[in-house]
Amino acid sequence: MKKAVTAALFATMVGTTAQASGYAEPVLEPVVIVEDTSSSAGGILVPILAIILIALAISSSSSPAPVPR
Repeated sequence: MKKAVTAALFATMVGTTAQASGYAEPVLEPVVIVEDTSSSAGGILVPILAIILIALAISSSSSPAPVPR
């Protein structure tokens, strides 16, 4: 009987001391998500717009014929 009481007392003390520190929240490192962004134009949009603007400038720069007085 003495051995059973000693074992129960030992188990109680070991179980109590294991939980004596309380709850400690685990430290988790933040997850970093990196997404590559790409456009479907692929860098061709600016040259196409430049060509269009140059073509418009050339077509609208024709001066009218002088009117004789």
